[in-house]
Amino acid sequence: MPQVIRIVTRSSPMALAQVERVRALLAERHPGLVTEVVPVTTSGDRWLGALSALGGKGAFTKEVDAALLAGGADLAVHCLKDMPGDRPLPEGTAVAAYLPRDDIRDAVVSPSGLRLDQLPAGARVGTSAVRRVAQLRAEYPELECVPIRGNANSRLAKLDAGEYDALLLAVSGLERIGQAQRITQVLEVDEMCPPIGAGILALQCRADDTATVDAVAALNHAPTWREAAAERMMLHALQGHCNSPIAGYARAEKDGRLSLRARVFSPDGKRVLATHEWAGALSPDELGMATALELLRQGARELIDEIPH
Repeated sequence: MPQVIRIVTRSSPMALAQVERVRALLAERHPGLVTEVVPVTTSGDRWLGALSALGGKGAFTKEVDAALLAGGADLAVHCLKDMPGDRPLPEGTAVAAYLPRDDIRDAVVSPSGLRLDQLPAGARVGTSAVRRVAQLRAEYPELECVPIRGNANSRLAKLDAGEYDALLLAVSGLERIGQAQRITQVLEVDEMCPPIGAGILALQCRADDTATVDAVAALNHAPTWREAAAERMMLHALQGHCNSPIAGYARAEKDGRLSLRARVFSPDGKRVLATHEWAGALSPDELGMATALELLRQGARELIDEIPH
């Protein structure tokens, strides 16, 4: 009998598109493999209020993890940025592979075709990410940050209905749902520092399911694995919560060098702690820890703890 891998995922159009990417890669590597999709709707997808009321980013992964652990599925596909960083993976699970990293930048989508610096004072910019809000408030205080929830397709529909003047969305997300042509402006990382895990898809399995782990591990991209490990360790060491404006990204150079840039903001963006650390002889985990320690030395613990959650 051919090996069957049941893939559990959120049921949004973007999540389903991500699963199709994984299915295609698995079919290419393992022609005899059969894959099935197990869609679930998470509490984060149903809830339209603040994520902090649901316990943070875990609202997008809890039901997916449960299906994996209960044996209702064999593989979960996650956007790494949506996986909680202040606690370990559920016991009994492991990330078997990270796919090659996609674009980590944020994009502006505006029906008027205007860039952020061209939007009129009072323009309503839709985003619920505290990371984006902090940076927008610092650079464009004349713009109004308006909360928005829902998947990318529903957010674009709200924009088209005139509820917002512009949206901030991930470039990679727009590309995955075939809406990259709607991008008005791509924000470079020095003007909008990305979230931890930006552009990375993580493939999670039960740790004892060796057949699935072995099949999926063939898809792993080693440079992305190193970048993810450094970023996740930094986030874990900072123990930020879902209202903590923490941003950063690691970069694995072609010559093997690894560095990590990171920032912690106050909610209004007026206070910024920043560092850029190189691994040298350090492992990715050690680089993440060293970066966190430097931010803590600058006062990150006090800044994070001052923010209600």
